[in-house]
Amino acid sequence: MDIAFWQILLITLYSGFQIWDELHLVTSIGSPLFAGFFTGLVMGDMTTGLLIGAGMQLTILGVGTFGGASRIDANSGTIVATVFSIGIGMDPQQAMSTLAVPVASLLVQLDVLARFANTFFQHRIDTAIENHNYKSIERNYLAGLLPWSLSRMIPIFIVLTIGSGVITQAVEFLNNELGWLAEGLTLAGAVLPAVGFAILLRYLPVKKHLPYLILGFTITAIFSELFTDVSLIGNEVIGLSEEFAANFNELPLLAIFFIGLAITYIYYKNSTSKASPAGPSAGGSSPDQESVEASDNAEGEILDDEL
Repeated sequence: MDIAFWQILLITLYSGFQIWDELHLVTSIGSPLFAGFFTGLVMGDMTTGLLIGAGMQLTILGVGTFGGASRIDANSGTIVATVFSIGIGMDPQQAMSTLAVPVASLLVQLDVLARFANTFFQHRIDTAIENHNYKSIERNYLAGLLPWSLSRMIPIFIVLTIGSGVITQAVEFLNNELGWLAEGLTLAGAVLPAVGFAILLRYLPVKKHLPYLILGFTITAIFSELFTDVSLIGNEVIGLSEEFAANFNELPLLAIFFIGLAITYIYYKNSTSKASPAGPSAGGSSPDQESVEASDNAEGEILDDEL
């Protein structure tokens, strides 16, 4: 597998930028899905990049950095898995379980190191505040970007330049001598997105909105099955008539989207109508309303100020 220097350079620069976006800009450029898209674009196979990126995005769907805690570096794992999946021709699901998840877990340590290194600049900012040196505050604030970016750029650069031969040999050995293990890892990679959904459901107020959860699952299953059959019929018709060029692939998600939008709007209208004061008094809320709000918050729902 040969990776051009310009590809290594672009991917390395992106790995340093994405953590800044995740911490400051928050434009979704620093997400596993975009990391897979960008890496796949640079490597010449966006499909594989999107598959790995979407899988890792779902895997960490319910994982957050509450209280400043470190989580697995899914972006760097996505980058490494995408590069070698495209370069070696590795199955994307196998690349997720054998490369993306281990790399993401390993780089947690560098995330902690970056946080620790940033305390140097934080203490300098404290001193600058006491001295009213605003220029120094700005400089040290921007300098805090260096530990974060280097904690991603250095390992990514090393892996892409030095580790390609080792990973290539390991993957060949895995697929040839340990075929049974490779199949198991591929299956594990396919299951990983379900883990993200399970973690997310753990934190969502499922008991409070259980009917919506059941309804959404049922609608998704029905429409997916229905439009799968319609798509198969359309493919058969295309084979009989070249003039027939309809595409039904987007219909399931489109139908589910509009149904979910309608249900969300109904729920929103009901919530706003219940929140409006029913009595003549304009100030304060009724005891019944306060009890309802207290019971809602007692469900364990994570509020905005806890994120």
